[in-house]
Amino acid sequence: MRTYPIRTLCRSLPVIGLLVALAVIPFASAQAPQPKRGPMPKQPMQIKPDPRVEQRSYRFEPTGETLTYVLYVSSKVSPAKKNPLVVALHGLGGDGNFLLRERVVDLAEEGGYIVVAPLGYNVGGWYGSPVIVFGGGSVEPPDLAELSEKDVLTVLGMMRKEFNVDPERTYLLGHSMGGAGALFLGSRHLSDWAAVAAIAPAAFMMQPKQKDHLGRMQEAGIPVMIVQGGKDTAVPVENTRTWAEAMKELKMEHVYVELPEGDHGTVIGDGMPAIFEFFAKHPKGAAK
Repeated sequence: MRTYPIRTLCRSLPVIGLLVALAVIPFASAQAPQPKRGPMPKQPMQIKPDPRVEQRSYRFEPTGETLTYVLYVSSKVSPAKKNPLVVALHGLGGDGNFLLRERVVDLAEEGGYIVVAPLGYNVGGWYGSPVIVFGGGSVEPPDLAELSEKDVLTVLGMMRKEFNVDPERTYLLGHSMGGAGALFLGSRHLSDWAAVAAIAPAAFMMQPKQKDHLGRMQEAGIPVMIVQGGKDTAVPVENTRTWAEAMKELKMEHVYVELPEGDHGTVIGDGMPAIFEFFAKHPKGAAK
């Protein structure tokens, strides 16, 4: 597999891996987690956006707040034809700009994709998957998971209204916290997705029920790809291998890619070409 150095995706980053490693390491075992940090901020860390992407916002009806999302539309997208869509879920502490940039934009342009990255209500919403709370506090607001999930679905609906989106080629992608969200939302909203990809999924709290989540996608004919770095200290490879083993045991349509030298940041750029190739080969129904 061709790989790309981390500077290709994250030249201006302190690297997403550092951001998420600081937040997620206490949960590596998923057994009686003991958070050692204070709460994450509701607003994202700042990064210079890729100049090719759009910074957008909308009024979120459930709370009346203004929520942001990031959008890239390939020059090959046309209202005269159905176009593929990728919903991309960012990692903890950031926003869509930390994921929808550089190499991802290059691949989206080449493949004629619309790629949208919702905020997920705030930087630690977990997209409906079990919310990990830092500092021993409670989830705030109490319905955070539901609001985060609702934000993703609302943005998905807006894309379908604005563009001629191909329902047979609508895909879900996530990194770290977003990887957990992708596995969760992929198994919860089965009719929406043709395929799901998770990069270094921080799905520690979902592991006890991983076969339930995967099994629902298997029954719906949704293939799953997981990409993991062998040197990831934020989401240890041992955790992700349990998901790979579960997919294998279920005999579901899947691809597991383990990059031996990959860490929590480099795995994004290095794994993304294979993910877009996976999506291109799996329109809805292809796994059945």
